[in-house]
Order: sequence, then structure tokens, then C-alpha cells
Amino acid sequence: MGIALSDVWPVVHAERARLVEDLGQLADRSWATPSLCPGWDVHDVVAHLIDSAGTSRLSFVRRMIVARFDFDDDNASGISKTRCDNPRDTLEAMRAVVTSTRTPPANPATRLVEAFVHGEDIRRPLQIKSNYPTASVIDALDYQSRTSVRFGGGRERIEGLRLITTDTELAMGPEDGLAVRGRAIDLLLAVSGRVVSEEALAGPGAAPLTARTPFLR
Repeated sequence: MGIALSDVWPVVHAERARLVEDLGQLADRSWATPSLCPGWDVHDVVAHLIDSAGTSRLSFVRRMIVARFDFDDDNASGISKTRCDNPRDTLEAMRAVVTSTRTPPANPATRLVEAFVHGEDIRRPLQIKSNYPTASVIDALDYQSRTSVRFGGGRERIEGLRLITTDTELAMGPEDGLAVRGRAIDLLLAVSGRVVSEEALAGPGAAPLTARTPFLR
């Protein structure tokens, strides 16, 4: 059974609000810090989140036509339109969409993936610690594990691997697969193509997963 948007939105809204709070005291120069998302700095990621929160199903279709179905081009255009010269203005724009329920035509779990992964794209380079609702992170991890890299997931990255979460003792993948142990949020980031610290993952499958991360975006 899939996840309902009515169950997703309270989590997403809470995560947006927490991110706004975390960035409230950030020095202007820190907004230029490179994020975990290749080619984007912190300011870019926040602008992307604002853009995504304002995108409806209909506007998404229109945008794809304009971008000739090039997701990277559409993302770049969205950031360019949403990012303000002053990061304080961008932060206020983020605050304004905290409770938005607009969404592109996608599985509701993608809203969780976006909130958690982009949240860490921003927080980890800034050394901002955060805790996430584990059950919802598991939902996001399950979705990413079943979705192709082509569509923003990470199925190919974990081929032949068994993911074991150390904070929930949940296992995903073939029983004879090489085990990769880590917190759900760290596994979610790795499956989503983000580089995590060496100590975040353990087991014989950790090295193969880490090796696949930079090459399958």
C-alpha cells in the first residue's frame, strides 16, 4: 500500500519549518557553502525547495514542455527564478511556502525524499545536526530503493546489497546480499547518490555502495 499525501504533508511541513529555523541565524557568506548536491551551493538548494513547493501538477507539465523534458534544465531555470540576490529574502520566500501542498505529479514519497535528502544537502556541509522522524525516513528509503536512478531513485546503486538500518533493525534487499549497516538517514543519502562519511556505513557492502555513489547520479 502506498503512502497518502495526507500522511506526508504534516511531515514535510514540519521539516520545512525546521529548516527555516536552522537557517535563520546563518551568516550571509555561509549561503555560498557547497552543498552535498553536486554543482549547487546552500542557497541553490533552498531556492530549489521553494521552486518545488510552488510547482503544481499542471505547471510541472507546462515547464517540462518548455524545458523539452530536460529535468536538469528545468531545475536550473527554477533556481534562477526563485533565488533572490539577498539570502534573507530567499529565506523569507521559503518561510512563505512552508505549508504549501502543491506538488508535481509524482509518488507522495518523493516529497519525503526531497525534504530529508535536501535537508541534509544543506545541513551537513554547514555542520548543523538534525534528527528526522525515523518511520518517514524508512518510507523514503524504501521508495528510493525501488526506484531507478533514471527517475531520481537508487535501485541500481544497491543491486546485490542488503540494507540494514541500525536505528530500526529493518532490512531491505536479498537475504544473501552484501550487508550495509547504517542509520536510516545515512542509508537514504547513500542510496540517493550522496557521499557520506566513511564511519557512517559498515559491513561488506559499504565499500561497493560508496564506490557506486559518484558514478550513478
